[in-house]
Amino acid sequence: MTDGEGIRLQKVLAGAGVGSRRVCEDLIVAGRVAVNGTIVRELGTRVQPTDVLHVDGLRVQLDDTHTTLALNKPFGVLSAMSDDRGRPTVADYLDGETRLFHVGRLDADTEGLLLLTNDGELAHRLAHPSYEVPKTYVARVRGHVARGVGKRLRGGITLDDGPAHADSFTVLEARPEESIVEIVLHSGRNRIVRRMLEAVGHPVIALTRTSFGPVRLGQLRSGATRAVAGTELARLQREVGL
Repeated sequence: MTDGEGIRLQKVLAGAGVGSRRVCEDLIVAGRVAVNGTIVRELGTRVQPTDVLHVDGLRVQLDDTHTTLALNKPFGVLSAMSDDRGRPTVADYLDGETRLFHVGRLDADTEGLLLLTNDGELAHRLAHPSYEVPKTYVARVRGHVARGVGKRLRGGITLDDGPAHADSFTVLEARPEESIVEIVLHSGRNRIVRRMLEAVGHPVIALTRTSFGPVRLGQLRSGATRAVAGTELARLQREVGL
């Protein structure tokens, strides 16, 4: 990588927004930069557009043709790019950008964070169960949630399509008629949160996904989108080994 071909590593890093040329040189010398999985320390290093670069273990995005967005999907909107019955879809919120595809699904009656991307490998890994990316949901449920419910969900319950368990479960607010809970789990099975909560006696009234791995919904308003880029995107890629 030092034979004069390609582009100098520090120039590529600077162009990708990692820092100034001098800062990128310091990162290289300090051994904080990897090219195709190998730490490099020489400032003469040159790289190709197809090389994979990491700084402090986080991937540097070099392909500017890739776009990843976070959408706060409104209630009643289908996780689809079109619908032959004319129902609202996520495509209605993308300003005509139809080349993106959604990562997994949210039911029409579930609101919150939905990721969309044109990076096929990222989408495949995020949706694949072997990578077990955690997802967080906040649910308003019927009834007063007693202490033992969380233990049951974390320990695992049996549904019609097999066992399921929560990574964590927190009661945010408990009242006699309804409660608000937060549940984190890796599974992306169909309507899994609703089925788990109904199985322990607390049917869901309203459900919102608030995070997908390191990407958080935050203050994003319903129907709005924002770019997932920089460190946030790098952390998302690290979740799935990219």
